Amino acid sequence: MTHWLTNHPHLLSGGFKGIEKESLRINAQGLISQATHPHALGSALTHSQITTDYSEALIELITSPYADIQNTLDELQKIHQFVYENLGHEQLLCASMPCGIDGDESIRIAEYGSSNIGRMKHVYRHGLWHRYGRTMQAIAGIHFNYSVPQHLWHFLHEQHGGNQSLEAFKNASYFGLIRNFQRIGWLILYLFGASPAICKNFFKSRPSLMAQFEEFDNGTLYHPYATSLRMSDIGYKSKNQANLAIDYNTLDGYVQSLSAAISTPYSEYEQIGVCVNGEYKQLNTNILQIENEFYSIMRPKQIAQSCEKPTAALRRAGVEYVEMRALDLNPFKPLGLDEPTARFIEALLLTCLLTDSPSITSDELRVNNSNQLIVANQGRKPNVELVRNGETLSLQAWAKDILKQMQPICAALDENETGQPYAESLALQERLVENADLTPSAQMLAKMREINKPFACFALTQSAEHANLFASQQLDEKTRQRFIECAIESHQKQQALESATQPDFDQFLQHYFLGNPRVN
Repeated sequence: MTHWLTNHPHLLSGGFKGIEKESLRINAQGLISQATHPHALGSALTHSQITTDYSEALIELITSPYADIQNTLDELQKIHQFVYENLGHEQLLCASMPCGIDGDESIRIAEYGSSNIGRMKHVYRHGLWHRYGRTMQAIAGIHFNYSVPQHLWHFLHEQHGGNQSLEAFKNASYFGLIRNFQRIGWLILYLFGASPAICKNFFKSRPSLMAQFEEFDNGTLYHPYATSLRMSDIGYKSKNQANLAIDYNTLDGYVQSLSAAISTPYSEYEQIGVCVNGEYKQLNTNILQIENEFYSIMRPKQIAQSCEKPTAALRRAGVEYVEMRALDLNPFKPLGLDEPTARFIEALLLTCLLTDSPSITSDELRVNNSNQLIVANQGRKPNVELVRNGETLSLQAWAKDILKQMQPICAALDENETGQPYAESLALQERLVENADLTPSAQMLAKMREINKPFACFALTQSAEHANLFASQQLDEKTRQRFIECAIESHQKQQALESATQPDFDQFLQHYFLGNPRVN
């Protein structure tokens, strides 16, 4: 690998990077907002860059993909500025774990209007409530989307493609990337995890979960060595999905295994029912309602057509990019992440792509998940051990191996940059591996001890600082006008959907699950 990288460093540059960032809207009292998604921001159903996730208060900001990560971050900055111009007295919570919630009923499920697709999105969220509770769905994070440069694909296909078509080679290689990331994705939790503590009121609807934690103060629970409780079994590593045998070895295997989970009834969910007394409680009673319910650390993605299932899009056109879903919001960064973090992630994903990636067995999947949970809950514990190829080794030793493997990747990427931003990002992470006290999770706890305040006070203080920063920055008029026009256009699109002749909702769902992308 090193040889051809030395001769062709330009091949690694130009991959498209996009960011999806979730943040919880909080009111002036520091409580989760009960207000409707601001009208001035556009329709959450049809706006391409400003929408909502689970709850009406969980706003999601989406950039376009760019070859230059600075352009991606610049756009994320502008979206934030426009949002803040239209939030009134509200703020965006800077942390992944929610504050200011008071049980499930305080979390208002997102609404998307009266069209069939809007109703489906709302009912799906009702299903998540009945299956997992609403509090888990109030957790926020960052998704990092990455597509491999086309010129790199052509080069690799010529070198290693054999008799495969370019499309088949790309699909197989993307799944190789995903498998390797599942093996080493725990490193993201260690380096960038920023959710070591939780407000006690997070557990109001699930008090039994509190017993496993230590008390930081009267309002906060934590694990002393946790990195990312968001990615623990109280967050997006739900025990409900622990036994799902999703196949990551081939595209066909992935689509088939995920489709099976969507079509296989689950007795616990059958007890909930689907439409009870004329009210939908969930979309169906299967293990998964739809593909998005599967909380994977990384997903293969293809841009879907209107009302097209993600698996159908993959089957139709293959993998277009990967969505890395393991990143917490960094409360010390106004955007939730910074440029060095983004550059490191890009280099890590390329390392996963260019490293041999054998098939994953069900046993290895369990080991990978176990490693991730260990790091999420106690990744900063001295001498913590993980399992690699059937043998135990220290987290630090394995991390150092990964970072060493990334060196030629970073060097090649830097050949196309001013300075050495990738090597500098790598060096920064090397320091965090050497000293766990420098990680965001450790820094959060240290700051909370310094100010002698609970997690909620820390998060609200940081959020206010970010809000003041965005308020002090003027959005240029051309960009502001573009966002205004996009908002107006999104409302018009939603109105058009709702005004059009629509089939019965039951019929719509039937068509959707049969894979008809043209039913409105």
